This record gives sequence, C-alpha cells and structure tokens, in this order.
Amino acid sequence: MAVKVRPLHDRLIIERIEETEQMVGGIIIPDTAKEKPQQGKVIAVGKGKVKDDGTVSPLDVQAGDKVLFGKYSGQEIKLDGDEFLIMREDEILGVLESD
Repeated sequence: MAVKVRPLHDRLIIERIEETEQMVGGIIIPDTAKEKPQQGKVIAVGKGKVKDDGTVSPLDVQAGDKVLFGKYSGQEIKLDGDEFLIMREDEILGVLESD
C-alpha cells in the first residue's frame, strides 16, 4: 500500500496491527467495548528532528518497523478510507524485534 502523505520532521504514520481475538470462558466482547491495539507498523517517516542549530538528527525508527505506543498516543487520521495514526517519534515506547 502506498501512502500519499509524507510526515514532516520527527513524525511517523502508523497503521494499527489488529490483535487476535481471544475469548475467555465463551464471553464475546462487542467491538465497541474492545480497546484499540497498541501495536502498529510504521508506514512512513519524516526526515528527522530539527535541532536548535539547524541540523537534522535522523529518526531511530524506519518504515516497516513494528512498534509499541501508548494507549492515547497520536492523532487518528483517515487516508483513502483507511485509518492511521500520526505521532512524533518520542511517543513510541519501543520497537518489536523479530527472532
């Protein structure tokens, strides 16, 4: 999927990764009561944070990384009918490493 938006400076565009549904004791939780996932895949990144002296420090996260973020992090946006989050790099809690 190609995103037609390039985030500025130290911002990222993230697509939420839906967690697998688990039923405990046969109780099904309706979609409105479920919490949104706190994991996502980085779709696009900005060029980096601009420091006071004008230099640009590159971001640690790259497009394609799977990341963890806080429950209320970022701003929700819709692009071509799909929902994404746009947030600053400092709102990312960690990068998920694969074995």
